Amino acid sequence: MSHERKERMTRREFFAAGAGIAGGAAIAAGALTGAARAFPRTQAGTSSRGSVQTAVAAAKSRVVLVKTDSRADGVKKCFDLLKLDPFDGKSVLVKPNFNTSDETPGSTHNDTLKAILERAREMGAKRLLIGDRSGPEPTAQVFEKKGIPALAAPYEAKLLNFDELGSSGYIKMNPPASHWKEGFLVAAPIVETDAVISTCCLKTHQFGGVFTMSLKNSVGIVPRAGHNYMRQLHGSPDQRRMIAEINTAYKPAAIILDGLVAFVDKGPMTGPRKDAGVFLAGTDRVAVDAVGVAILKQLGSNDDIMKTPIFAQEQIAWAAMIELGAASPADIVIETPDAASEAYAETIRKILAAG
Repeated sequence: MSHERKERMTRREFFAAGAGIAGGAAIAAGALTGAARAFPRTQAGTSSRGSVQTAVAAAKSRVVLVKTDSRADGVKKCFDLLKLDPFDGKSVLVKPNFNTSDETPGSTHNDTLKAILERAREMGAKRLLIGDRSGPEPTAQVFEKKGIPALAAPYEAKLLNFDELGSSGYIKMNPPASHWKEGFLVAAPIVETDAVISTCCLKTHQFGGVFTMSLKNSVGIVPRAGHNYMRQLHGSPDQRRMIAEINTAYKPAAIILDGLVAFVDKGPMTGPRKDAGVFLAGTDRVAVDAVGVAILKQLGSNDDIMKTPIFAQEQIAWAAMIELGAASPADIVIETPDAASEAYAETIRKILAAG
């Protein structure tokens, strides 16, 4: 029997705070920002820019941007600049993007996954797990086709198929004002493991999500086999809000986005590709996705990306509304490790600020 978890805020409080926020894909950015300010925010973070260690900067959501052509280098520099130490002596679950086994960015690249496992071990993780639920391709098939058992073996990382956890392997979530009909189940290891590393790709999503990065990566924690959650999600006009709501179940210790190559249209399995040559990292899913959408705009993408302001994208807008992260571009600081990364970051900062 699954557990059930209720959020602290009542439905009445949530609806009151969210009143005036229109439905649909293009929530007005100004209205959203005003409503989001009604919530107290306690974002943690620091700036690496020398003397700019003000309280305002410290409250911003940090996103690390690394310009690189190497996945091993991207992962290393992301962790080095993040300066996190959440893994020592802990169990660490890596949640990849294994929707299918398609070539990256259709799925997480094995080199990225390997580099993350290596770094987690170096940082003292006592136990490693790799967990996901695929679809439409069966999860076990994705693991095998991508060679994940062989990749995991040297790190003694346990593979978890989230569709095979048994009746007691899920936790019921029913966040206030949820657009899910009766809440939803999530894989218990995501909630109960000491630390989760979410690793995602940079791409668009043609089946209603618009884009799929760190917020969308959480859809894989909701079971598919024996449940109608995916039918409900893809059949709802509130799909993008429902994606955001899944993320209330947990908070990742780190997010690593592999943006060496991006889908700028179609997706999530296949689509037109462009070289972006970038890695992003952070702890705020809203901020990471906002910077990711800015990169898609810089690369040149479809109308859903190019013609909608970043914080009016409904995944981002609703995630900000329910306090999952940054409420506006002003809440985000992009940090870089070198001159090449900084030059590219300046371009992305302008796009982010302009919406």
